[in-house]
Amino acid sequence: MKQFGGAVLFLDRSDINTDEIIPAKYLTENTKQALKPYLLEDLKLEGFNPKTDVAGKKVIITRENFGCGSSREHAPWALEVNGIYVVVATNFARIFRQNMYNCGMLAIEMDKKSIEDMFRTFADKDTECKIVINDDGTQKVKLIAGSLSKSYPFKLEGFEKALIEKEGWIGYADSKY
Repeated sequence: MKQFGGAVLFLDRSDINTDEIIPAKYLTENTKQALKPYLLEDLKLEGFNPKTDVAGKKVIITRENFGCGSSREHAPWALEVNGIYVVVATNFARIFRQNMYNCGMLAIEMDKKSIEDMFRTFADKDTECKIVINDDGTQKVKLIAGSLSKSYPFKLEGFEKALIEKEGWIGYADSKY
């Protein structure tokens, strides 16, 4: 089972596209694992170094329209092989978001006010994230930095919830057909 949570990588930019998540020149790689060293290689963001800032991170918190650009499963695969199973953003490109869920990964949409609060409160700290899914059907993103802790509710329902429970499309299909 994938572990949803861990150290957070804050990417303070909107419109991070699939070419920045995994450059197109690596799309001919034969395995998901071969994509691992190239995650976010072409992302230009002040103070960000993909060679040092990605290692050990398990959750990305970012702004709007994450995963825009060319539709490709390679973008979620590159996140997955690096152990990043959760991206939290205001919204996602539709195909990227569905590819995340098809891979059994969480693409959590939050309102702008919550995203702003996450950046303001936690971006300059070593922050851990816990995804809490309660038996009563409520879900929340819990951020922790030292003694500071805040929770932000989100919704996971229907088919997306089923994909997460079955660890992606293949597990879901195996359980149904």
